[in-house]
Amino acid sequence: MLRIGPLALPNAPAGDWPAFYAERRLEPLARMAADRGALTAATPRLLERVLARLPELAGPSEPPARVHGDLWGGNVLVDAAGQPWLIDPAAHGGHRELDLAMLRLFGGPSARCFAAYEEVAPLAPGAAERVALWQLAPLLLHAALFGAAYAARVEAALRRYA
Repeated sequence: MLRIGPLALPNAPAGDWPAFYAERRLEPLARMAADRGALTAATPRLLERVLARLPELAGPSEPPARVHGDLWGGNVLVDAAGQPWLIDPAAHGGHRELDLAMLRLFGGPSARCFAAYEEVAPLAPGAAERVALWQLAPLLLHAALFGAAYAARVEAALRRYA
């Protein structure tokens, strides 16, 4: 199990990344958010359509990467010497685009940060089109933790891919 605050998510390996993302992240988080009444009536139908398309939406297969799992600006600190430090991880094996999408969810670092990543480890074609797909899990997580204020963003991301 992976613990994120008071929530526990299944974290066992799956056959591939789309299956892991669907079965270990999107489905359980959607159930938790729905149990709180934090999603719109359209969300289950839209999620079902996205899950059916996930293998094609996820882009080319890549080996799992160690991801931070909660990489947003508030979890990136800089010390007096200018050295960055990452805190509050929910580390697991996942798709490397996941952390980059999360960094963009609530603002994020400068474009130079993403350009530097691209210089060292270029992303697969279509990565920019997958950002909102990878943001679905943290949006559902926020809906499960904080309520319906995230419902519209969840639904908008789902509509983009449904």
